[in-house]
Amino acid sequence: MAVNIGELAPDFTLPSQKGSQISLSEYRGKKNVVIYFYPKDDTPGCTAESCGFRDQYHVFQGAGAEVIGISADSPESHQRFASRYQLPFTLLSDTGNRVRKLFGVPSTLGILPGRVTYVIDKNGVIRHIFNSQLDFQGHINQSLQILQTLNA
Repeated sequence: MAVNIGELAPDFTLPSQKGSQISLSEYRGKKNVVIYFYPKDDTPGCTAESCGFRDQYHVFQGAGAEVIGISADSPESHQRFASRYQLPFTLLSDTGNRVRKLFGVPSTLGILPGRVTYVIDKNGVIRHIFNSQLDFQGHINQSLQILQTLNA
């Protein structure tokens, strides 16, 4: 069951790279949220995408949004990844792929975990979904464009 634009994003709670439990509902009524699901820490594409979000993080914050990355890697792996690349945002560990399934993130070629970004407004409604395994910069650019329209 994939979520769709205009629907309420499903709530979840996952461990972060800092050891705390983070719930999507914590942001409701406070901030827009950009969630990006990515395949794996320390791989070329995921590093490029995460560093792209890092490089534009101040713009996301200026747009009233929080960025959250989610993969099946452990909190310890996320901690090393975030430290190595100075990632200022939260990375969540979805080790059983429960949240990935909850959102309906498809796999690529049936084997590689999908790379999908969701823009969720302050009310918890999904406003945009971008699915591309290879257009790393597109995830950042499209998210920023949607945030600009939400803030207009």
